[in-house]
Amino acid sequence: MAKSQKAPQSDSAYITPEGFARLQSEHDHLWSVERPKVTEQVSVAAALGDRSENADYIYGKKRLREIDRRIRFLAKRIDALTVVESDSERKDDRIYFGAWVTLEDADGETLSYRLVGPDESDASRGEISMDSPVGRSLLGKSVGDEVIVRRPRGALELEVIAVRYGAADPAEG
Repeated sequence: MAKSQKAPQSDSAYITPEGFARLQSEHDHLWSVERPKVTEQVSVAAALGDRSENADYIYGKKRLREIDRRIRFLAKRIDALTVVESDSERKDDRIYFGAWVTLEDADGETLSYRLVGPDESDASRGEISMDSPVGRSLLGKSVGDEVIVRRPRGALELEVIAVRYGAADPAEG
């Protein structure tokens, strides 16, 4: 009988210091706050008697398994990641990991993104994965370059307006 194999990790193992701190904080919070709280709730529910019909006990055990699974995942992922410091003094106009990129689309709308690792991408913060279609299209480009991003919804034409390095969003200062 063949062993089941885990799919290879195709995502990059790079992360910014800010993203690494967020993952580490989540791991620490789950381990030192959430897990002890849920363990206590399960203990109290178990003391009430019949566990087979005790919803608090059943839900608590399920939540504990979810927390343990996430803690194991985070611990392994944190060990596998490479933290890449962003050089805010960099004067290069080429796009690399950690860059804040200002783009203009065909309608003249300005967009600003930071290229980050897949573990920390969050569109609401303007952080996109370097492994995303837009991220892959931008890597290595320079100010003034036109980029065509192939997406399932169709091609997207963008022009690179500015490239900046550092932790803060260029729109904030």
